[in-house]
Amino acid sequence: MRILVVAPHADDETIGMGGTIARHSRGGNDVTVAVLTGHGVEEPHPIWPKQTWNFVRDELRAACEVMGVNRIILEEIPAVGVADQPIWKLNKLVSEIVDDVTPDILYIPFLNDLHKDHRECFHSFSVTWRPYCGTGRHIKAVYAYETLSETHLNFPYVEQGFLPNVFVDISDFIDIKVRAMSCYKSQTKRAPDPRSLETIMALATWRGSTIGVQAAEAFVLVRQVV
Repeated sequence: MRILVVAPHADDETIGMGGTIARHSRGGNDVTVAVLTGHGVEEPHPIWPKQTWNFVRDELRAACEVMGVNRIILEEIPAVGVADQPIWKLNKLVSEIVDDVTPDILYIPFLNDLHKDHRECFHSFSVTWRPYCGTGRHIKAVYAYETLSETHLNFPYVEQGFLPNVFVDISDFIDIKVRAMSCYKSQTKRAPDPRSLETIMALATWRGSTIGVQAAEAFVLVRQVV
């Protein structure tokens, strides 16, 4: 199968589903990670210099090698500026990615993540995965993953929180996930920060306990065609 993992920012893919990526890879599936944001190309980024992106993308490549990712797609939508893009422009870029990869399974960030970049990515891909359109017809399943530091900071009394209904046993792959995340030296924090290796392990243990295994990753099934 062809797997497409959408990461609004480099490291979302590893934090959210690094174990599942490794499991797909070891199972013989072709895995593509598409990172949508970067420095931007039209003018300097208002917050981060270009050198920052070069460094983080080197970390991304190292992490993807650990997880066994077959291909990386790097786009240049300015980070923390996805919502500022014209809708047609974002939808066109997303459609081109899906047309290029033609995934059987699509993984995306959760709709109600705190970060607006995540939300806009979800909405844009929801246009592309429509099953009656050419770009989305071949996608058999769409899953939303949880991203520590974003997914759990929404307002569940105002909008729906992350309530997983799909769990992937990553007991044999949790060490790979931790090694991959360790490649992001610029992004990992010290415990008890949600981006610490300890917290990542704790969440995997908690998700695993709900299905009776050592470690798991949780997802919300958006759509499945059988």
